[in-house]
Amino acid sequence: MRIIAALLVFLCHAVYPMTTGNQTPTPPFADPGITENLIWFFSPGGSIGVSFFFILSGFVITWSWRPGRGTGSYLRRRVVKIMPNHVVTWALAMLLFAAAFTPNYGLPNLFLFNAWSSDPMWWGGANMPAWSLCSEILFYLLFPLLIIPIRKIADNRLWLWAGIVVAAMALTCVATLTLLPGEPRFPGEPLALPQFWFIYMFPPVRLFEFVLGMVLARIVLQGRWPRLGVTPVVLLLVVAYAATLTVPSPWSLTLVTAVPFGLAIGTFATANLRGKRTLLGTRPMVWLGNVSFGFYMTQAIVLYWLSPTLLPGASYGVLGGTLLIIGLTAVNVVAGWLLYKLVEQPAMRHWSRSKKSPPPAPRHRVEDTSLTDVPA
Repeated sequence: MRIIAALLVFLCHAVYPMTTGNQTPTPPFADPGITENLIWFFSPGGSIGVSFFFILSGFVITWSWRPGRGTGSYLRRRVVKIMPNHVVTWALAMLLFAAAFTPNYGLPNLFLFNAWSSDPMWWGGANMPAWSLCSEILFYLLFPLLIIPIRKIADNRLWLWAGIVVAAMALTCVATLTLLPGEPRFPGEPLALPQFWFIYMFPPVRLFEFVLGMVLARIVLQGRWPRLGVTPVVLLLVVAYAATLTVPSPWSLTLVTAVPFGLAIGTFATANLRGKRTLLGTRPMVWLGNVSFGFYMTQAIVLYWLSPTLLPGASYGVLGGTLLIIGLTAVNVVAGWLLYKLVEQPAMRHWSRSKKSPPPAPRHRVEDTSLTDVPA
């Protein structure tokens, strides 16, 4: 499932490769009308793709949590999972292109506190997609505390608490529109910059999605997940994506798709537990899922350095632009695979576990995976 969400984020950036660091490569399509339509269609994919990752992170980390497991070993694995990939892609981005555009904003991106600032120049510094790791780090640090009350929720009240978390997400949308200033804003943008930062970038607000994933994991673990069926859930996802095209911000950024994403994650997890094979469980999709974190982390290098360097000013008709995007997607898959093989896997082998600690015994069929995880 992760590669689908990562692909949505990639396509959002590929059809209109713009950054807040004053770097805007040529769009792949020469016709501005085509570009505008593609921006309309794929823009929601960027925001909801990240939202999916946050919900999934809460689900799978809760799923893989072992009672009595040391907090130190847990944090070590989480840090090793994301930081080597992050440091390598940050260094490449700064070396290849970002230093020329965001020289003063590289360090906030490296140390993952750029999303805590409401200054849009901070968001796009260095390796732009890495801003989401600011939220992931917060999730990882708070998880050992959050799991304590969530484990104490009575089984018959888990669905109630899932609904409460979604209601809290809705309240943050209300707060965004009523409590945050309505200026300044980019021309034509539905939200003012402070509003967009608060609802989308500010890590504590994104914590609700992570907690929703945690509660949903407990529902599955306790055997209280309904038999919804894969096909109805997929149709619900299609309807939810269509809704994001019409529902205004901030409601469309995370709220519209939170429930469909949660239902999809729980339904596919229970299908795995029942031994049911789905398209997402085939070898190609599992392989793509493995490299999806690398795919996510290398996209800025491919879109903002490699493509403009090899094809400066390249802009084509419908066929040429489509082939260019397909080619860039394929190149980014290879880049993600290289990051996975040369950085992520070696780092996990050598540093994720203390040499004094025995390897953990497997417990469930569903592996410890999220945006920043690979099958154990």
